[in-house]
Amino acid sequence: MIQKSYENDVALYLIPTPIGNLDDITIRSLNTLKSVDIILCEDTRDSGLLLSHFHIKKKLISCHEYNERKIIDLVIRLLKEGNNIGLITDQGTPIISDPGFIITREVIQAGYAVISLPGATAFVPALTVSGIEPSPFLFYGFLNAKKTKQISELQSLVSLKYTIIFYESVHRIKDTLINILEVFGDRKIAVCRELSKIHEEIIRDNISNVISLVDSLKGEFVLVVEGNTIENDFSNLDVLEHVKLYLDDGLSEKDAIKLVAKERHVAKSIIYNEYHNRK
Repeated sequence: MIQKSYENDVALYLIPTPIGNLDDITIRSLNTLKSVDIILCEDTRDSGLLLSHFHIKKKLISCHEYNERKIIDLVIRLLKEGNNIGLITDQGTPIISDPGFIITREVIQAGYAVISLPGATAFVPALTVSGIEPSPFLFYGFLNAKKTKQISELQSLVSLKYTIIFYESVHRIKDTLINILEVFGDRKIAVCRELSKIHEEIIRDNISNVISLVDSLKGEFVLVVEGNTIENDFSNLDVLEHVKLYLDDGLSEKDAIKLVAKERHVAKSIIYNEYHNRK
């Protein structure tokens, strides 16, 4: 399927909105918000305030994670009727850790153009101010809120040499940092909060030193974590194979697990549990 974005009379426009400072909205975003016929938005109250600030009055339709599937038919019908539709979320770029993907996918499948405007998003400024190697990087977004699932997700990322970017809320920030430390080891990290807002703050340090500082912090967080800097590459070995490698060399189980944990830059308890679960 080939899309000629500007050869279509009708389209769905993905429009970024400021993540804090309203001056960050682009001229193109403002012009598009003014030109579309209908705007899908995550929260009609928040979006209403934003549009009012810029003296824009449009019909708003709620589009959030709980009703996105339910309004697909409505959106397709509106496009068939010749309406250009804008899609915004409360802050940032639609779909990036925000609603919009389901609607976008269905609109594409229905044969309509989807045009995404460049603009505000939190992870790019966080990466560029972090002081951590910017390329290559992996944007992960939100980790699972449940500890066991979060640990499992982190374990799948531990060997990557990419800088990794996470989003996190104020209610889970400390627990998440503790889990990252346990799985990743004491890497460099930049904890960025309230980006573009008056209380913007960047904390650059090792993970262990940052954990004690977050209790008093509020806001939305972006975590930029250094990638795995271990010179040896054990990505072709699973933990069981890695431990057995040193057992075969004559090390005790305890010393083999300790060495594997050191080489993989993770806590001994992680290696111990995975080894004995699979032994």
